Amino acid sequence: MDESNIPIDINIGKLQDWLVSRRHVHKEWQKNIIAVREKINSAIQDMPAHEDIAALLTGSHINYFHCLKIIEILKETEADTKNLFGRYGSQRMKDWQDLVRSYEKDNLYLAEAAQIFVRNINYEIPGFKKQIAKEEQMQTDCEKKHSDYLKNEASSKSEFMALCKQLGIKGDKIKRELVERLQELPEIYDKIGESLKPLQPAIDLYSAFTKYILGDQASDLLPLLQYVVQHGNTTVYQWSYGEPPLSIEPDPIHIELEDDTQGSGDQIDFGDSAVIDFESADVSAEIDFGDGDAGGEIDWGNIETVTDVTAPDAAPASPAESGMAVRAAGGGARGRDALSVLDCAHTRSRFLDQLLELESFLKMRLCETHAANESQSFSLIEQLPSESAAALGAMLGAVQAAAAALLAPRVAQLHNVKHSPRYVDVLTGQLQQKLSACDKARRRAAREAERARAAADRAAGLRPLLARLLSRTQQLQADIEREISKKYKGRPVNIIGGVKFL
Repeated sequence: MDESNIPIDINIGKLQDWLVSRRHVHKEWQKNIIAVREKINSAIQDMPAHEDIAALLTGSHINYFHCLKIIEILKETEADTKNLFGRYGSQRMKDWQDLVRSYEKDNLYLAEAAQIFVRNINYEIPGFKKQIAKEEQMQTDCEKKHSDYLKNEASSKSEFMALCKQLGIKGDKIKRELVERLQELPEIYDKIGESLKPLQPAIDLYSAFTKYILGDQASDLLPLLQYVVQHGNTTVYQWSYGEPPLSIEPDPIHIELEDDTQGSGDQIDFGDSAVIDFESADVSAEIDFGDGDAGGEIDWGNIETVTDVTAPDAAPASPAESGMAVRAAGGGARGRDALSVLDCAHTRSRFLDQLLELESFLKMRLCETHAANESQSFSLIEQLPSESAAALGAMLGAVQAAAAALLAPRVAQLHNVKHSPRYVDVLTGQLQQKLSACDKARRRAAREAERARAAADRAAGLRPLLARLLSRTQQLQADIEREISKKYKGRPVNIIGGVKFL
């Protein structure tokens, strides 16, 4: 085999050592390259305006091969300085020709080119690739976070809209809309009171059962429930005294509405200075129900004797039982007496308790009926008017429907808004918290979208730089292989681990 055709393979990691060991470059070549670099820095200060020269001087480290190209360009730009002997009078040309001679001394150019080539392969190109991969990963992460924040925003918005729909408001001015919805409560309670007629058979059955068990000891059962079934949702005054009031003067509810954006800072004033707890059964606190001073005694009108209707075990069904004197000419309903039975927190609670009592009885009788039918055993139900399981189920369904209507979330929330000074703030705060979560998720999503765009822009800006570096490194590899080949009579030279291996 012809020796001139045997390739010379040089590993990139041993390229510089190979050049030193083969005595192509001096071992301490780096000391001499300093002077050359200083000459280059001085020479580039005075360069003609030329596109190719600008391209060579931009974005790369000037090396020997760039100097050769610059000299070729200067042959065109400095052609008018050429004399009869073929020499150039231009100082620019002289400077660059001197640079090339300095590079060629002791093959200094080859050592520097090898160093630049190895640094590009081992550090510069991988660094660019790593940075681009980092930006792309950041873009992916930000896009994922952007999607998650949008989902969180949609979830919070959905919860907000569901709660607003439940309350029957739009959500633009939360507290104002909540207060406006209070006007619907009387109509809602009246409809509930009118829908209780189907409960009468269940009440009759419960009364018959109780009389059968207790005999003469049985007292009137479920007085408030029976009253509402028969008379509807009247005022507490009519329930207490057995006659409708001549006038109704409910306590004014003074609500100071500020900007809804202030959230829990809004306050509801239910009186001049009184603090009313409608959930408590004890009304011994000082309450102003009329024109008297705050802290005055309760004015019930011309009543000779009054029993404590708020005691936990008291359930007056009539004026005679309560010990109250009936007003012959009637009177005016003021304060709590002016509220309806289902609206007043105290009577509402008693109504629900009695409704629950009736429901429990019907469930017990229904279970007993099923057990009696299965075992054919004696049952107390045989001593009562016959009630089938279907009839008992219908009664139970009517009771449960009444309880569900009164305890519906929308009704309960509006009731609390009216009777609890702080509940409206709590409810408003919950709704505003949902809106705040939406706004926060929206802002975070926008921020992540901006970060994703910035990362994409940085990656896009790095890709052309990487492509140019790859191209110049590939050209530098070809130049080094060609120069080494010249020293071995044209034998092919291959640098293993170069650009094509990246």
